[in-house]
Amino acid sequence: MSELNVTINGRNYAIACDEGQEEHIGRLAGYVKVRVEELVETVGQIGDARLLLMASLLVSDELSDAYAELASIQADESENSTNKELLGDTSDAAAKLERLAERAEAIAARLEAS
Repeated sequence: MSELNVTINGRNYAIACDEGQEEHIGRLAGYVKVRVEELVETVGQIGDARLLLMASLLVSDELSDAYAELASIQADESENSTNKELLGDTSDAAAKLERLAERAEAIAARLEAS
């Protein structure tokens, strides 16, 4: 187990982390530090607990938006995959649509003749 010291809003915090995670945790703490500094500029010094809570909510909101965007991208990819399965290679799509149109016209012609 390793320990990392981070400073947020002028206060030092000792953070325990797994070996090799120090750099990653440091980057995360740096991001939180920036968010807290932005809040201090906006709302002033309202206490560490409130600032950290507000920063946590902002970061959680960003994460929620990222999850929603990821789900949307995955849904689009799934839909594209399904379309590729139905149509095959997109270079064949025009030819398949042409054949379908010809079949529809043939069916329509048979119906008109009867």
